[in-house]
Amino acid sequence: MSTIEELVALPEAELTSKFEEAVKKVKDSPADPNATTEQKLKVYGLFKQAKMGDNTQAAPWSVQFEAKAKHDAWLANKGKSKSQAMAEYVKEILK
Repeated sequence: MSTIEELVALPEAELTSKFEEAVKKVKDSPADPNATTEQKLKVYGLFKQAKMGDNTQAAPWSVQFEAKAKHDAWLANKGKSKSQAMAEYVKEILK
C-alpha cells in the first residue's frame, strides 16, 4: 500500500479513482463490527473534507450528540486539501 505522500503525489484522476474505489468499498461492505466510534468519525470527517472542503456550518447544539460528533470530526480536518483528505481516506479504508 502506498504512503499518504505517494497518494497525494498521484495525478488527480488516479487519486480520485482510488478515492471512489474506497467509497464504494465502504458502501458495499457490511459495517465492521470492530470499528470504533473514533475510527468511524475519522473516516466521516475525511470524506466530508474531500467532498466539500472546510466545514463552515454552524455547530449543532451539544445535546445533538451524533450531529455534534460528526460536525467536530469534519472540523478536525479543516485546512486539509482535497487531495490530502482523499489520500488519508484511501489509506484508512484500503489498509
